[in-house]
Parts: sequence; structure tokens; C-alpha cells
Amino acid sequence: MTEVTEVTIAEEQLQRPPAEVRYADELAALRAADGDPRPPGWQLSLRAARRFVVGDEQAGISRKFVGNVSLVERALVTLATNRGLMLVGEPGTAKSLLSELIAAAVSGGSELTVQGGAATTEDQIKYSWNYALLVSEGPSSRSLVPAPMLRGMAEGRIVRFEEITRCPLEVQDCLLSLLSDRVIAVPELDGPQGMVFARQGFNVIATANTRDRGVNEMSAALKRRFNFETVFPIPDFDTELALVEAEATALLRQSGVAAAPRRDVLEVLVGTFRELRGTAGRGERMSAVMSTAEAVSVAHAVGVRGWFLRGEPGGAADVVASLAGTAAKDSPEDLARLRRFLEQDVPRRKGAQWQALHDARHLLAD
Repeated sequence: MTEVTEVTIAEEQLQRPPAEVRYADELAALRAADGDPRPPGWQLSLRAARRFVVGDEQAGISRKFVGNVSLVERALVTLATNRGLMLVGEPGTAKSLLSELIAAAVSGGSELTVQGGAATTEDQIKYSWNYALLVSEGPSSRSLVPAPMLRGMAEGRIVRFEEITRCPLEVQDCLLSLLSDRVIAVPELDGPQGMVFARQGFNVIATANTRDRGVNEMSAALKRRFNFETVFPIPDFDTELALVEAEATALLRQSGVAAAPRRDVLEVLVGTFRELRGTAGRGERMSAVMSTAEAVSVAHAVGVRGWFLRGEPGGAADVVASLAGTAAKDSPEDLARLRRFLEQDVPRRKGAQWQALHDARHLLAD
């Protein structure tokens, strides 16, 4: 077996390969054909990076982010400066996907990631120590364990900081000197090893959910070091439907489902999500997150349920059976809203699948 075949098999066994692996051929083609000037330390020019994210049908580059092209352009321009990029928006609006795609285009990799949370520490952001070596040899470059920020600065690469507002304020503020002075001091090390200066290409993409406002609000000093861009939900029904169909089809294929999702079922699913999130301007808005990403998850569950239980693609009844865990979660109020939608609003819609959705309302858990 050749090395290429082994690598291909290994990649196929991954549940979700990173963007630089999934789109390695596209990145290689863009780099080979890229004759535009590049910011220092970048793998691609701004125009080539934009094409990678938003697609170029003539060049065989797929569209990966469904959103405003000007948002992508502003994000890339920000990263070419010394200001960090902050992507904010409702949960499930593809902020993390956009940061991953941009990091893959700019740095050739997206793996330098800090996942923010209540337990995130400064060590997980900057550096820590191999304590066995630290005890036996003392502080040295061998005993130093670099975290994503130190690696990003030393290698001149983009670092992603997910859910930054989930981190305690004192942890957030360790970014202040990194983003302003572009240096990490390691006081335990002597001489030049004690200072890690940022190389060209280093910058930070952070994400934050608007629903997390007030949890650990960023300080004004830290906000000044970022340019903020808001990622909005997809406003157009047809665009959202096409995205859900494409993503659900790919997920079902990975799950061993041979049948493609039915488009009429997906139309009902996407229409239901848009009604319940308030996009369609009718009905009661759910407090739960009714994002496009959640719609993809439900479409995936519908296909898995139909194929492995009955040998078919799945229908409207499977949508109802899968909705409670996504739309209602543990909120009695949301469950009541969902029940009213199925009993009162759905009968007004025309179509066999809408009727089937109404007929299956009894499958909604009490």
C-alpha cells in the first residue's frame, strides 16, 4: 500500500477533518496560481484567501461560507493589520467555521485553537511546563510546553480563540500585552529565550456569542485591540435550504446512510426553523437556539432515523421526533411553543409534508 493511499484512508476515518485537510487540493491550487502580493507571513494573498472562503466556480473552488462577501473582505483586511479580529453573533451562525477557513487560508492550518470556558487558564493560552523535566533540569526550552498563543507568535500564524467571553476576565486580560506589544515574556528563562516575539503572520481571531453577553464581558482595553464583525443568520430561505441540504447530505454519507435526504422534507424542516427563530416574521420565537447549524443536525438525525430504522430517507414524522431535543431542550415554555406551532400554525401551510408534520404532532414528548 502506498503512502498516499494510507494518508487518504486515515483522513477518511476522521469524523471531521480540519479545513486544511478537507480542502487541501483547493489550497494547493490557489497557492500555485496566486500571483497577487501577499501580506508578510501569509500563505495566500487577500484575493486568493477570499476566493477560498466564498468560492470561485470557474476556478473549481467551492463555496464554504454562506454569508456577506464584504464581511469576509473586512475580516481579511483586519488580519493584515496589527488588530485582532472578533467575530460575534448568534450561536450557530458559522463564526467558528469562518475563523477556521480564514486561518487555513492565511496560515495553512487552523489547529492553533484555544477553547474558551470557565476552566480555561492562562497556561492553556500561553505556555506551561513539563514538570518532570522542570524538576530534573530546571527551567529550560526543553521543559517549556508551548500553548497556542506562544506557538502562533513564534511561527507567525493565526491563533483562534473560541468563546472568549466564556473565560474569566483575568484570563481574557492576559491577551492585552500579546496584542499590543506582540511579545510573550517567559521570566523563568534567561537571555533571549525569555522573550518570544511575534513573527510576521501572527494574529488572533476570537469568537463570541451574543447570548453570552454579560457572562464575562470583555474589558474596554481588550475590546480596543479587536475589530468587531457581526455574523448574521442566513436571511434567504433558498440559500439556507441549499446549505442544509449540502451539509446534511455530507454528514449522512459519513454516517453510512445511502439515501439522500428528501428535498420536500428539508423544505418543511428549514421552514419550521425559520418560523421558530422568528426569521419568517410569524409565530412565537423560541428561546432555544434555532440556528442553521441546528437545522443541519436535525436533518442528519432524520436521515439516520429513517435509514437505519426503516430503510428509507426519513420523513416529516422523523422531523417531529427529532425536534424536541433540539428545539425544546429542557424548557417547558419552548415545548409549549413548539406544540402550538404544530397544532395551530402548520395546518395553514399547504403541502403533503406539512400535513404529515401536523399529523405526527403526537410524537412530541410531553
